[in-house]
Amino acid sequence: MERLQKVIARAGIASRRKAEELIKEGKVKVNGQVVTELGIKVSGNDRVEVEEIPIDKEEPVYFLLYKPSGVISSVSDDKGRKVVTDFFPMIKQRIYPIGRLDFDTSGIILLTNDGEFSNILQHPKYEIDKEYIAKVKGIPTKEQLRKLERGIVLEDGKTAPAQVKMISLDKSKNTAIVRLIIHEGRNRQVKRMLEAIGTPVMKLKRERYAFLDLTGLTPGDARELSPHEVKKLRAMATAKPR
Repeated sequence: MERLQKVIARAGIASRRKAEELIKEGKVKVNGQVVTELGIKVSGNDRVEVEEIPIDKEEPVYFLLYKPSGVISSVSDDKGRKVVTDFFPMIKQRIYPIGRLDFDTSGIILLTNDGEFSNILQHPKYEIDKEYIAKVKGIPTKEQLRKLERGIVLEDGKTAPAQVKMISLDKSKNTAIVRLIIHEGRNRQVKRMLEAIGTPVMKLKRERYAFLDLTGLTPGDARELSPHEVKKLRAMATAKPR
């Protein structure tokens, strides 16, 4: 027996918090009866409906994709562009990306049908490190890099301190390669941070998500996460915030 909101979240319908709201609003039925109590538990034999639609009791699945540049971090696109779920034609479950990478950004992105898992990994109070490698126009000074390390003010507030290191530079082309490690997930955050110090991004790749990296993968490759990796990610995401 599991709590109803957890079953809804695991089916990929909504996060657990949103599932609780749906229950309170009377939008969930169990065996044909509207349920508004959050404490109710259901079994695999119970019929659960959300907004009159039965939920499929899918087994949770977890994948890592090396997203190529030029792919949308979504399950569909009204312009017909390639999306991340196109790389999983044999997967029957309704998977979706955890967070997003910009259209022109490559690298690690996770996909799942486990709404609860997705929600905790993206929750702002948990600090999951993400490592990016950026090719930038211009050669940042030590003081510019220190601004990123201290946190820099953007239009949506000051960023948390980042770990920053310049990997290489090319004076003849006036470009540099910079590594950044952040744990926030704001829209276009790395690009906006580097633009703010005067070194706009030319190319961006996310090389690491927590302890996961791209070892053995090329753009477009994917692999299923092991049970140990899923358990470790869940433990990291629910640990006491730093």
